[in-house]
Amino acid sequence: MRVLADRPLPRGVLGSCLVLLGGLVIATLPPSAAVLSIDPLVALRQTLPGRMVGLALVLVGLGLIAHAWLRLCREVSAAGADDAAAMGRGVAAARLAALAWSAPLLLAPPLFSRDGWSYAAQGAMTALGLSPYEHGPAVLGRAPVTEAVDPMWHDTPTPYGPLPVWLGQAMADRTFDPYVLVIGHRVVALVGLLLLAWAMPRLARWTGVNPAFATLLVVASPLMITNGVAGLHNDLLMVGLMAAALVVAAERGWAYAAVLGGLAAAVKVPGGAVCIGVALVSLVAHATLAERVRRLAACAAVSVGVLVGLGVLSGLGLGWVHALTVPGMVSTPLSLTTMVGSAVDALAGLVGLGTPPATFVGLARAAGMLGALGLTVWVSLRWPTGSRQQAVAAVALVVGVLVLTSATVHLWYFLWPLPFLAALPLRRYALTCLLALSVLLGLVAPLDSSLHGAYLVIVFAILLIALLLTVLLLTPSARGQVERIVAARWLPDGPVAAPADDGVRPADTAALLDRYRRPTPEQVTRVL
Repeated sequence: MRVLADRPLPRGVLGSCLVLLGGLVIATLPPSAAVLSIDPLVALRQTLPGRMVGLALVLVGLGLIAHAWLRLCREVSAAGADDAAAMGRGVAAARLAALAWSAPLLLAPPLFSRDGWSYAAQGAMTALGLSPYEHGPAVLGRAPVTEAVDPMWHDTPTPYGPLPVWLGQAMADRTFDPYVLVIGHRVVALVGLLLLAWAMPRLARWTGVNPAFATLLVVASPLMITNGVAGLHNDLLMVGLMAAALVVAAERGWAYAAVLGGLAAAVKVPGGAVCIGVALVSLVAHATLAERVRRLAACAAVSVGVLVGLGVLSGLGLGWVHALTVPGMVSTPLSLTTMVGSAVDALAGLVGLGTPPATFVGLARAAGMLGALGLTVWVSLRWPTGSRQQAVAAVALVVGVLVLTSATVHLWYFLWPLPFLAALPLRRYALTCLLALSVLLGLVAPLDSSLHGAYLVIVFAILLIALLLTVLLLTPSARGQVERIVAARWLPDGPVAAPADDGVRPADTAALLDRYRRPTPEQVTRVL
C-alpha cells in the first residue's frame, strides 16, 4: 500500500488552517478577545464583503478537508483485508489525519455554534458558587465570559450533566478569560476523539469490517472535524466514552463498562444508552429473560451510581434533571417529530379545528419519545446476547432512533450513532449514504443561526456549498471515487486493484461490485 498521508494529509491541514482563518472572521467573539486587537481582522468582521470572504475561506477549507478525507478513504479501503501490516498502517494514517486536521482548530473560537461560550460561562458560574442548573449565564451580569453567549440561552439553566460542568469549573478556577476557557473545553472534547481512535479498530474487528476504514470513517470525517472539533460540542466526549464502554464490556467486564456508561450519561443523558449494548455483549448467548433483567439492572445501578456520585462530589447535585427540557425550547428543521407536529398544527389551523397552538407538536414529540422507549425495551429484552456484532448493532439502532425522534435535533447529534454505524458491515448503498451524509453535514455546518437575516450571505453560502458538493460527490470522477471506496469495502479474496486514474467507467464499477462478497467467519475474527 502506498504511503497514505503523502497527499491527503497536507491538503486536509491546509483546509483546517483556512477554516481557522475564516472562522476568526465569521464566528462570534467576545469584545475582550485578544485577537480583536488585529486591525485587518476587525476590518473584515465589520463589513459584509469581509464576512463573505471569511465564509468563503471556511467553506473552501471544509471542501479541502472533505476531498482529502475521500481520497484517504479510497486508499485505506483498497488495502488488503488479509494484510495485517497494511491494516496497521491504515489505522495509523487515520489517526494521524484526525490529529493533524484537528490541530489548527485547537486555537479556533467555537465555530458554527455559540455553545462553547456557554460552556465557559457555566464553568465560571460554578467556580463562583452559582449553580448553572438554577441560573442562566445572565446572573454573571456584563462580564467578559458572558459577552459571546447566545442571547437565547442567557437566562436558561444548562441541560448538561455534572462532568463537563465540573471540568469547566476546574478551568475557571484558574482563569475567567473566555477564549482560554473555550480552548480548554476543546481539549476536553479531543479526549473523546482519542477514545474513538482507540475504540474504533476494536469495534470493527468484532464485525469483520476493515479497522482502518472504520476508524477513518469516524475520527477524520468532515462531520466529525466540523461539528465535533470545530463546533466544540460535549457530544464528542459523550460518544467517545460510549464507544470505549462497549469495548471495555467485552474485554474487561460489564462493571467497568457501566462506569464509562455512567460517565457518558454524566456528559449528556443519552450517553447512558450504551449500557444496553454493555449488557447484551457481556451476557452468554441465549441468555434467559431473568438473566437479561438482572444484568440490565446491574448496569443501570452502576451507571446511575456514577452519575449521582459525580453530582455529589462536584456539589452540583441532581439539578440537571430539571433542566432536561431546555433543548426542547427551540424547534429545529432536523427534528422529524417537531416538523411532523408543526405540519399537522398548520393543517389543523387551515381546516379550523380550533386546537391550541403546538397541540400536535406536543403529541408528535410524545409519540416519538414513547416509540424510542418501546424500541429500547424491545432491544434490551429480545435482541441476541453474547454477540459483539449484535451489541454494536443494538447501540447503533437505539441511538439512531433517539436522534430521529428527539424533540430537538442539531447537526452534531448525528455524531451519536456514527461510530456504531461505521463499525457495521453496511451494504454498499448504506455505505454510500454514510459517505455522502458525512460530507453534506460537514459542509452545511456554517449555515447556523448566526446567519439569520443575512440573506445575501445565506444565498452565497448555499451556492458555494452546492458547487462544492457537485465537485466532491457528483462529477464522474467523484462518483467513481465513491464507487471504488464502496466496492473495496469487503476484500475477502484480497485487495481489489484500482486503476491508476481517478475515473471509473460503468463497466469497471460493475466488475468491481461483482467481486463484492461478504467475509467468511475466519475473516470476521481476524485481528490486526
